[in-house]
Amino acid sequence: MKQLIVFIKKEFLQIFRDRSTLLLLFGLPITQIVLFGFALSNEIKDSKIVVVDYSKDVVTTQMISKIAASKYFDIERNLQSADQLHAAFKKGTAKLAVIFPAHFAHDLQHANKASVQIIADASDPNTATAVTNYMTSIIADYNMHLSINRLPLQIVPEVQMLYNPELRGAPNFVPGVMALVLMLVCTMMTSVAIVKEKELGTMEVLLVSPFKPLYIIIAKLTPNFLISIVNLFIILILSSVFLDLRVRGSILLLTFASTLFILTSLSIGLLLSINAKTQQAAMTASLMGMMLPTLLLTGFMFPIENMPLPMQWLSNIVPSRWYFIIVKKVMLKGLGFISIWKEIFILFGMCVLLFSISLHKFKIRLQ
Repeated sequence: MKQLIVFIKKEFLQIFRDRSTLLLLFGLPITQIVLFGFALSNEIKDSKIVVVDYSKDVVTTQMISKIAASKYFDIERNLQSADQLHAAFKKGTAKLAVIFPAHFAHDLQHANKASVQIIADASDPNTATAVTNYMTSIIADYNMHLSINRLPLQIVPEVQMLYNPELRGAPNFVPGVMALVLMLVCTMMTSVAIVKEKELGTMEVLLVSPFKPLYIIIAKLTPNFLISIVNLFIILILSSVFLDLRVRGSILLLTFASTLFILTSLSIGLLLSINAKTQQAAMTASLMGMMLPTLLLTGFMFPIENMPLPMQWLSNIVPSRWYFIIVKKVMLKGLGFISIWKEIFILFGMCVLLFSISLHKFKIRLQ
């Protein structure tokens, strides 16, 4: 029995001496509880909406005030025309729009019935369904207020879903999978490129070879780059054939943006490979360091605007977030370069910065 106690004590001491094990045992559960319990939520709050009020009467003013008082909505702008409304949806600045037709109060009083139009951006069907349900609940509550006052009046919401009328999951699922697959394939495959040479002892051969460091890096990245391009077109073909999800915008523009994202992901993998000491460490860093941010901080699974400000700021340094936005705008909304130039510029800056750092560190290791 004493021997058993001694062995158990030894195992405890071994665990507590290993900081990486302690971090895995205690840090991971704490992080997951904080993330999923506090920071990440499927509840929609402060969704940016726009209002078009053609009537501008007492009833519409009361309803707009009631909507503004709700914790679920943040009225971004009170628009004046349908053209401004379509521009807001294309830019992604509005999740939902409420349109009050002309003579709204007059129709309500004389016909005992009036319609209010609700338009939602259904490129994310879960968010569209949630915000539409919240809005119809507010309208139903106002109808109840009218019935309490014994007025036989009824406001009927007319719901319209843009970009995804059937509320299919594929339009939101495919862009997220594209970002996740390309990021993981590029990062994980590249992360072992340099460190593998060091573990096999063949790095010395490369050091004394006449090849320049840039040529070695390009040779390491080229196969993974071409494989990722093939994966991109496989995803697009499968989406079109089996999911009936075709690219509404320019395929060339989407390919250009995807190529830029692939190069950015390859640069991240290269940087991890240069700094890692073993292939296992490189694979772990690429898997945990890239998969979780891509899943949690891109808007793919959880709305970014509902996260705490520190996590919203952190999401800005995740390349997948900007690529996810590009794919949704080009593939689902059919928008052009003017609508995605900011995201393209951010990805380009990340790519140049990461590749420059990797090349610099690789030169230092060659000395």
